[in-house]
Amino acid sequence: MAPVEVCVKAATGNPDVPGDCPFCQRVLLTLEEKKVPYEMKLVNLTDKPDWFLKISPEGKVPLYKGEDGKWVADSDVITGIIEEKYPDPSLVTPTEYSSVGSKIFPSFVKFLKSKDPNDGTEQALLEELEALDNHLKARGPYVSGEKLTAVDLNLAPKLFHLEIVLDHFKGWKVPENLTNVHSYMQLLFNRESFVKTKAAREQVIAGWAPKVNA
Repeated sequence: MAPVEVCVKAATGNPDVPGDCPFCQRVLLTLEEKKVPYEMKLVNLTDKPDWFLKISPEGKVPLYKGEDGKWVADSDVITGIIEEKYPDPSLVTPTEYSSVGSKIFPSFVKFLKSKDPNDGTEQALLEELEALDNHLKARGPYVSGEKLTAVDLNLAPKLFHLEIVLDHFKGWKVPENLTNVHSYMQLLFNRESFVKTKAAREQVIAGWAPKVNA
């Protein structure tokens, strides 16, 4: 099997290792879990090379090279293509669970950027995490039950960023009483695919710093 080609963000200040993009990691996780060989092209997003801008005029990652030689953007689209082309093992999420946890990431970003402790952004994030906790308590250990699916690979990098960034910038942690969320995060973060593709803690912090200080 010839390796597929993917463009992902390079680490800030270290162009030889993958950076802190959760959407790029989601694509790499999907390839890893399906044991699809891939060739990573690391892109310095602060000084985008010409070859990259030719294939991605908008300068966005991740990018995936399809069978027709065309580059495809958007992690939703890319993971769908990978699932279709490499159906085994299946990572298809049952439709009724596909949107579980989908509001956690936007809620996290709003809370992170918030300067007003009383604007409700913390409460909104807590409610989303509590909803995930209740779902995992009923279904667990993964969103769809016993089996890892695409929804978990979408959530894993986002929860990883949430844990690191809120602790660093706000001294905020996922409440201890959300035991199912904590177990879920440990389960995901300890998977071989995750350990292999995750960004270093300092890279994650460096990547978010400009957004926090904006």
